[in-house]
Amino acid sequence: MGATKTTLFDSAQNDLALLAKAFAHPARIAILQYLASSTSCINGTLVQELGLAQATISQHLRELKELGLIRGSIEGTSVNYCLNVERWEEVRLQFQNFFDLLIVKDADAHCC
Repeated sequence: MGATKTTLFDSAQNDLALLAKAFAHPARIAILQYLASSTSCINGTLVQELGLAQATISQHLRELKELGLIRGSIEGTSVNYCLNVERWEEVRLQFQNFFDLLIVKDADAHCC
């Protein structure tokens, strides 16, 4: 989606598209699953867990953090990350509302 074209859509549509883009990469899904299964983690743990380079992990963490899906806190030379529970609830509702719009009540009536 071109930067100039996003103005054609409302903020909810743009936000949902950015979230869908974040979920479209398997490394980010793996990071989110790992964080969901633990209380927090250190960036180095993710490198060992996923087998990706530190720079790659950092890039994915930055994207997830920019969308508010995760939080990070600095402890010495390490950064601990965890899911942002409040944002997750917002995201769940956004996708739920989107999918609720797409429920086909009568398949024949919606066929091309």
